[in-house]
Amino acid sequence: QVQLVESGGGLAQPGGSLRLSCAASGFTFRSYVMSWYRQGPGKERELVAGITQVGGSTRYADSVKGRFTISRDNAKNTVYLQMNSLKPDDTAVYYCNAKGGYLLRNNYWGQGTQVTVSS
Repeated sequence: QVQLVESGGGLAQPGGSLRLSCAASGFTFRSYVMSWYRQGPGKERELVAGITQVGGSTRYADSVKGRFTISRDNAKNTVYLQMNSLKPDDTAVYYCNAKGGYLLRNNYWGQGTQVTVSS
């Protein structure tokens, strides 16, 4: 069955860094657009970053541009989110998302990993 398993979340100080990983299985990873979303306390879920199937194109939310980097390793079926210069506003549950298949109708989610930025 399809699985997206996030890891790497935790507590970081403002200005610090964390690297999230999402290990995928149960579908053809290299054919899917991969993204990271987040949902902060009392907020709606929002797109943080996305990367195309072969990694040729990425997109970022304005709030994370220049601080976060999304990448993928199709040989390892894994997508990453490197988060630098973390701010308290980055505190959220971060979710891995996979979108693909015919007309991009397949839409898979991980269970989420908590990121807390606090001194």
